[in-house]
Amino acid sequence: MALLDENSSMSPGQGGKSFSFGGRHVVMLLLVTVAAGSYFLFSSPEEPPADVVETAQTPLPVLEPTPEPEPEAESVRPAPPPAEPEPEPTPEPPPLTHILRVTSDVTGTQVFLNRRFLGNTPLDMANLEPGRHQLNISAQGYEGISRAIDISDTPVEVNIEFRVVRLDETIDVIHKHRLGSCQGQLVANLQGFHYQTAHDDAFSMSLDQVELFEIDYLDHRLQLKVRGGRNYNFTDEQDTADPLFVFHRDVEKARTRLAQGHQPASNNQ
Repeated sequence: MALLDENSSMSPGQGGKSFSFGGRHVVMLLLVTVAAGSYFLFSSPEEPPADVVETAQTPLPVLEPTPEPEPEAESVRPAPPPAEPEPEPTPEPPPLTHILRVTSDVTGTQVFLNRRFLGNTPLDMANLEPGRHQLNISAQGYEGISRAIDISDTPVEVNIEFRVVRLDETIDVIHKHRLGSCQGQLVANLQGFHYQTAHDDAFSMSLDQVELFEIDYLDHRLQLKVRGGRNYNFTDEQDTADPLFVFHRDVEKARTRLAQGHQPASNNQ
């Protein structure tokens, strides 16, 4: 490429005019061209218009891996409980023997055996001492009852009726009469008095026939007189008149209750 010389000139015959370029102008033109190229090359790109809104990209969801199911634990069966020991057979109680049963028509009747309190009626006791015993039964407001009983393998059953009158008394006596005396037993029950003897003086009288029934403790004498009839005198061989006194007392109590309208016992006891 040929550079025009600063002193080059164009002749008037080529353009009708003549001008000349200096070398300085050419250099300046090159510098401007280079500067402009550098500007466009290294300048930042134009910002987008204001009405254009950049949209942020939504990140795609990250799918977490599905955890594998844990293996089911093997069910552990509880150990069976230890077998309970078989209960020992209950020994059979010994059979009941020597049984005493006491009933009464009065609630709360007290029962004594040989002066030892057994309990209140109705009473049912077993395994008592076998043999002969004294049974005493008492109730408030009534005369006590005393009986001799024999405890054995056969159950003894006693039914006491306090609300009825019973009379069964016996005493060993000596009957004094004009021609001497004789021994025998004087019995008093609900049918009356009965003198039992091997002698001809034996007799019986009903309670209604009795006119006089007395005891003379000091004279040791029991007197019994038939209404409108004979008079009988009894004694005994005891040192005191206590047995005669007890016999007289118990008979008089029964006679008094019967006179008051109480019912006699049906079993004559």
